[in-house]
Amino acid sequence: MTNHNIDDDRSTRELITELARRQADTQTQLDDFLETANRVLARSAVLDDVVQELRDSTEQHQRNFEEHQRNFEQHQRNFEEHQRTTNAALQSLEAILLQLIRNFP
Repeated sequence: MTNHNIDDDRSTRELITELARRQADTQTQLDDFLETANRVLARSAVLDDVVQELRDSTEQHQRNFEEHQRNFEQHQRNFEEHQRTTNAALQSLEAILLQLIRNFP
């Protein structure tokens, strides 16, 4: 083998070694990227679940608020009706008392 062939052979081996090292580095980077992507996707799935739970919870709170609002309004109407009937009863008692006072001096 000539020096030229030996140099070419060495140069080819060095190139192959360099390419193998680069391929290994690229594979490591790809593995890191895939690991990072999988972590991001897993976190995204968890966050999607949390967001959905928050939406569901917010909707339930809104329904509860609306129900409490309706109940409050009904209680308010009931209170006003009781107040009217109580005032009417007091007026009737007052009229009866005035008649009793007039009839029994």
